[in-house]
Amino acid sequence: MAKTYRVGAGARLVNIVFRVMTRLGLGKDYRHVLTVRGRKTGRPYSIPVDVMRNGDQRWLVAAYGITNWVHNARAAGEVQIARGRYRETLRVAEVAPEDGVPVLRQYLREVPVTRAYFDVTPDSPDERFVAEAERHPVFELIPGAAHAQAADG
Repeated sequence: MAKTYRVGAGARLVNIVFRVMTRLGLGKDYRHVLTVRGRKTGRPYSIPVDVMRNGDQRWLVAAYGITNWVHNARAAGEVQIARGRYRETLRVAEVAPEDGVPVLRQYLREVPVTRAYFDVTPDSPDERFVAEAERHPVFELIPGAAHAQAADG
């Protein structure tokens, strides 16, 4: 049985540390700071996420389930990802569960720290991954919302 993600003091502290590290360009190269407009408040919210890449394609995986950033990304239709001085605004498109299987499989191989939140392993059959994608949606990141830019400073 997969663990349920809880946003307590420990998770908040870890998110702050990873957000600061990522804004400095430190840590794993797949880690970015995701900023998305709140669906109710309209305010920007930021959280560290892991961006999966295959060639020119990039995806976000809801590793901890359907959390606030997932709801906000669905409502906004676009997000910003940042790492170090790099910022990019992208459209997001949620992929069908069966299309997310290779991305989820890659995610579990590359980001093992989140495996406890999944009921599959990298070697599980595709059918189990399709079921898992209902709890861990995958979003394709699509260029075109705005252009990439380096932050001033």
